[in-house]
Amino acid sequence: MDAMTDRLRADIQALVPFAERLADAARGETLPRFRSAGLAVETKGDLSPVTAADRAAEAAMRTLIAAEYPDHGILGEEQDSVGLDREFVWVLDPIDGTRSFVTGSPLWGTLVALSWHGQPVLGIIDSPAVDERWIGCIGRATTYNGEPCRTRTLPTLGQGFLFTAAPDLFTATDRPGFEALSARVADRRYSADCYAYGMVASGWIDIALDPDTKPYDYMALVPVVEGAGGVMTEWSGARPRIDGSGWVVAVGDPAQHDAVLAALAGA
Repeated sequence: MDAMTDRLRADIQALVPFAERLADAARGETLPRFRSAGLAVETKGDLSPVTAADRAAEAAMRTLIAAEYPDHGILGEEQDSVGLDREFVWVLDPIDGTRSFVTGSPLWGTLVALSWHGQPVLGIIDSPAVDERWIGCIGRATTYNGEPCRTRTLPTLGQGFLFTAAPDLFTATDRPGFEALSARVADRRYSADCYAYGMVASGWIDIALDPDTKPYDYMALVPVVEGAGGVMTEWSGARPRIDGSGWVVAVGDPAQHDAVLAALAGA
């Protein structure tokens, strides 16, 4: 990121309106199908669910990218990747939280990210069912529904509130770290998917983490959390990249980040 010039930052910031158009296009496919009768749910090879809404939303976003930025790559959840070796790659999750979507829970979202040489530089968390949107971009403050938002101060880890997607996602390898961190915070909650990271950015909670995620699950979250004053890394402490490990954690108060990583490492 240190190699990024002011001109390049400005060029990336100029792509924010286009990223919003992508989120709008996805919303146009997902929201009319949410809580609709007869929505068919299929099971993919990894046992995760997928619907026509997922596929239509990603297709709509890909169509816009191909038309306006054909030299950009695309990594999406539902279709094959294109041009991952290119300078700019869009990373798309049409419905993050498909299980929430198909069960009528409103806390699912669309994730739109832009990577530069593999690094997340722009991200949108769009939550159509509750009409909320976070936008993060390098060099500017994160916004929540058009207004700047900030993470909150956490005086001690013991006062913190922690969210993760689901307890059964943790394995024998990573569960001890999760349990160690859980024992040090005030409370933990589940099933918010990407919405939890928006809550960190808005200062409503303190920590969000997940194990074994994919780039389309986490890339958009990084600029949102960072632009609001928080820190988002892998459990190892490295900044997430498109080729990262997928074990990610967002901490609203940077002063508590080391303590969170230490707990996850069992220290």
